Amino acid sequence: MVIAAPDSIIKRNLTFMKRIKISAAVVAALLFLTVASCSKYEDGPGVSLVPRDERVANTWEYDKVYEDGEEVTENYDQFELYLTSDGDAELDAEYQFGGITVETSTNGTWEFQNDEENLSLDFEDDDQDNTYQILRLTQDELWLRELGGETEIQLKEK
Repeated sequence: MVIAAPDSIIKRNLTFMKRIKISAAVVAALLFLTVASCSKYEDGPGVSLVPRDERVANTWEYDKVYEDGEEVTENYDQFELYLTSDGDAELDAEYQFGGITVETSTNGTWEFQNDEENLSLDFEDDDQDNTYQILRLTQDELWLRELGGETEIQLKEK
């Protein structure tokens, strides 16, 4: 013997299932908007599973540099910046004068400041010390804006 459910029970179950689907869609949309809007840095990324100190750790070369809105990358072509996840830093430069190559290097440290929104560099050569606002931090890009200055630096992985 088969007992059929009354139409009212079936309609109630269908209505309940529709509500669950709509509720799940709303929750998913809110979660997406929350994650997408909580980017730490102005130019991203929105979400990363790699810790910030590991993304900073890299050998960086100067891709683009702007001072007062004017591109001056050629003034920085000779520099390479090495940062480790332990907070060590090294800034190397190679200058060529005719047939002579001169290499210089200064060691130092780096650290996050202001709830990891800024990157501070402290070198033995104090002329190279500076603190920057982090605009973008991925495993192959680091974009910085000098605090209190007009210099914006876009570094890329070497």
